[in-house]
Amino acid sequence: MPRKLDLRTGRPVWSTYRAPVVPTASLTRDVKTDVLIIGMGISGAMMAEALTADGHEVICIDRRGPLKGSTPATTALVQFEIDQPLSTLSRMIGKTSARQAWRRSRLAVTNLAGRIAELGIKCRPTRTQSLYLAGTVLGPAELREEADARRQAGIKATYLTPAPLAERYGIDRDGAILSPDNIALDPRKLTAGLLLKALERNARFYAPVEATAIEGSADEVVVATKDGPAITARHVVLATGYELVDIVPAAAHQVISTWAIATRPQPRKLWPGAAFIWEASDPYLYVRATADGRVICGGEDEDFVDETRRDELIADKSARIAAKLGQLFPHLDVDPEFAWTGSFGTTTTGLPYIGAIPRHPRIHAVMGYGGNGITFSQIASEIISASIKGLADTDAELFAFNR
Repeated sequence: MPRKLDLRTGRPVWSTYRAPVVPTASLTRDVKTDVLIIGMGISGAMMAEALTADGHEVICIDRRGPLKGSTPATTALVQFEIDQPLSTLSRMIGKTSARQAWRRSRLAVTNLAGRIAELGIKCRPTRTQSLYLAGTVLGPAELREEADARRQAGIKATYLTPAPLAERYGIDRDGAILSPDNIALDPRKLTAGLLLKALERNARFYAPVEATAIEGSADEVVVATKDGPAITARHVVLATGYELVDIVPAAAHQVISTWAIATRPQPRKLWPGAAFIWEASDPYLYVRATADGRVICGGEDEDFVDETRRDELIADKSARIAAKLGQLFPHLDVDPEFAWTGSFGTTTTGLPYIGAIPRHPRIHAVMGYGGNGITFSQIASEIISASIKGLADTDAELFAFNR
């Protein structure tokens, strides 16, 4: 079962906004269900809502409880732009597949926005543009090539030269790509809203419950738990985030550390449109605003997962991130009111792994998220719910474990 990680430390900004309470029960006896979801963060919540909407009987378990893993540590830039630029991804997996991955990512953001509106989930969603700034990975010439690649794939992209970038947004960089149709939201409120919707449809939530072993057979999966009771399901979905389960192939996936800060509310000092901002650099800086005008800024990622070392760096990394934010927007108050750190998964292509685990057709997994965790969780909820219904999703192969 999973290697246990302390997924986050510090005080994420979302702790200042109240999310609805998601009630859970104690698991006191063996139970059976149609689908068992392990994990009650954003991925598990999206799966639970999608599967209960399809009429499935669903049980969710979590060893901590709802909303207590990585979800509160996300900066929740719900964007369709994948970490790996389209021009780069095309060279890695071929132009056709790369274009389709980007298009599916864009569709997922649209679908999620529609789902939030349809379900009436109060998570302060706002449509926002994003600015992808020239940096150490893509300079101005490569950024122009990237904008062309996106347009040829049918994805709207506007290349901004330094003058309009400075004029419109007050940013001094060598160039940027402007994209529409991303979403900013409160990830805890979204997760709670989706779980409560599943609960209305008679999903059963048990926590804290820790899965210790998973045994799959031709027609069912039996999951043993730490305190004794077993759960038998026709299908199991592993939505354990960055805590990798032994049964899941660890191919091309690594867990890294990131840091973030949030300022006091300063709505009058925000840049026009409060667009998401991120850089074509490695590691990149990413910036967004909250609905009440705080500025969230993160980055300084490092390729290690030692929690003690990661946590010791909070003060130093916060100061560095604040300094970089101050260089980008000198008029902002960049003093961190909140500072936190977390671990997250990345893959070489920037694409997630979604679907049935090789040789285990009834055990499905969602993993490898990069900067698009929420977008990829939406894609997973679509692909896996189709698979459980016995339907084929046209893009399933793009994200499959054996791709």
